[in-house]
Amino acid sequence: MLIFRTDQYPLPLPVGHRFPASKYALLHAAVQPFAAHLIEDAPAASDYELLLAHTPDYLTKLIHGTLSVAEQRVIGLPWSAALLARSRRSTGATLAACRTALLQGCGVNLAGGTHHACADHGSGFCVFNDSAVALRVLQAEGAIRRALVIDLDVHQGNGTAVMLADDPNLFTLSIHGANNFPFSKVASDLDIELPDGTTDARYLHALETTLPALLRAQRPDLVIYLAGADAWEGDRLGRLALTPAGLQRRDELVLSLCQQADIPVAVTMGGGYGRDIGGTVAIHAATVNTAVMLFDRMAI
Repeated sequence: MLIFRTDQYPLPLPVGHRFPASKYALLHAAVQPFAAHLIEDAPAASDYELLLAHTPDYLTKLIHGTLSVAEQRVIGLPWSAALLARSRRSTGATLAACRTALLQGCGVNLAGGTHHACADHGSGFCVFNDSAVALRVLQAEGAIRRALVIDLDVHQGNGTAVMLADDPNLFTLSIHGANNFPFSKVASDLDIELPDGTTDARYLHALETTLPALLRAQRPDLVIYLAGADAWEGDRLGRLALTPAGLQRRDELVLSLCQQADIPVAVTMGGGYGRDIGGTVAIHAATVNTAVMLFDRMAI
């Protein structure tokens, strides 16, 4: 397996901005002790690859810096050339993780999970939709026919749902907080909405009673797993109450089921907005460690 990093392409945000951009460099440092031999720099997604999922008008605005103030406000990040470069790499990292998974069983993006972006606009700190781009590219190349997106970020994957809705071969599962962003949701192929304060037991029951049958029914050539850290009880924006142990059990369940079914799985980090950024980083690092323990032959 391989792990792709993008933290060397920082997000140039104003002082006090609420997006925790520093978590990516901290995560890269956190996984070094057990995964340094697996980490590679992420490639940049090309215009061709991006245009398989996004509109020419939207990409042109991003390239030339002509997004309106209102469009930037919806994204939640101010436009800059550095933002575009970073977003290309974050998307390219997911595509690279998918390619690695198809060859070696698992690949990891230390960023990604940008599931609010739509074909013609960004939203919710998401510029490009990395899952949609990666799946469209792999379909165009004939590398996959069917795929399953397992979105366990605490926020519903509305952008992914709408971008993949026209393709019966691309199935979207989202398990998320019912009362959280986006407040106008777009139906995934399967949505499981959880009330505020949901704890480990209820969350894991929902996953355990859904995922095994779904994998058998869909028989995907590839899974993309959004392993958001924002269902953690310490998250500022999450509203659920999972513990780090519960989130680790979630990761173990998803990744072991994919491994047992011989389904390649690409892992992206998704959101994480902990009141203590160290807690968020620890949860992301535990996700990566679970993948390494299951799929890296040198860890056995």
